[in-house]
Amino acid sequence: MVLVVALFDYAFQFGWIGVSIALVVAGGASFVSYWNSDKVALSMTHAVPADREQYARLFNLIEGLCIASGLPQPKLYIVEDHAPNAFATGRDPKHASIAVTSGLLEKMNRIELEGVLAHELSHIKNYDIRLSSIAVCLVGVVAALSDFGIRMFIFGGRRSNDSSSNPFTMILALVVIILAPFMALMMQLAVSRKREALADVSAVEMTRYPPGLISALEKLRDDNTSVRNTSRATAHLWIEEPMDHYDGDDKKKSRWSHLFDTHPPIEDRIEALREM
Repeated sequence: MVLVVALFDYAFQFGWIGVSIALVVAGGASFVSYWNSDKVALSMTHAVPADREQYARLFNLIEGLCIASGLPQPKLYIVEDHAPNAFATGRDPKHASIAVTSGLLEKMNRIELEGVLAHELSHIKNYDIRLSSIAVCLVGVVAALSDFGIRMFIFGGRRSNDSSSNPFTMILALVVIILAPFMALMMQLAVSRKREALADVSAVEMTRYPPGLISALEKLRDDNTSVRNTSRATAHLWIEEPMDHYDGDDKKKSRWSHLFDTHPPIEDRIEALREM
């Protein structure tokens, strides 16, 4: 982010005042996004608070896992969707929420559901929910600066009139500004994939029963339905890639189509758990 701002200033010669204004605006947007990330994620997925009486099994499993792990009980939400999936969101363990789809509750037995919930609680315990929120905010800020910079280059924004300016450096600045969102996204995906693998291991440590989560991941792997109310902005939150797993005519996605997946291949996650 600092590199993009520095090159942005070099290319358009706004000076420290312009950079300060940009950083204040970006910081303010990030601050607001950070404190409201859970509300945004829950709203985007149409999650509603879970009723304790209707979802007694869900509450019992969460309470048991929270007692065993020493975590405060998060708020529970339901997403009406046939696709089995779940995600955790929030700032810290005291301000965390877990949302599960109705499809997950229908298709998972008690042991499998416990494994999935332990995975989500691990995200909360490891502060992955905070890391994800910060990553999304920073990627958004870099993307906004890059988009603004590209528009100024195209429409002839303010640039340096100094004849000593190095054309090569100007070209480099433009290239970095254009590629910045892509590089930031790649960093976000790398962090997301690593934290997913860590949450699997932490979940097994919590339940002390690897077959439970393994069986749950196998069911997620074999289920071809996709979550309807989701987007790339929230895809990294779910326990398993929520976007379409198949192209048209039920053909599996090509190898290159997984380049921008927010999760490591589910087969690799299952194999890692089997080796524990």
